[in-house]
Amino acid sequence: MSAKEAALKWGISKRRVQVLCAEDRIEGASKVGMVWVIPIDAKKPDDERFKINKN
Repeated sequence: MSAKEAALKWGISKRRVQVLCAEDRIEGASKVGMVWVIPIDAKKPDDERFKINKN
């Protein structure tokens, strides 16, 4: 699937999917020309941008 299709499926922006692909956080994603190709069964990676305060 494309980055746009993954974004719709996972409820995040297309740009965020592209960043996750560039950071190699989506298993099996590869770039063909200027387009990211993502396996249809790929799972959305955990959001590691925020730390959870355990206090």
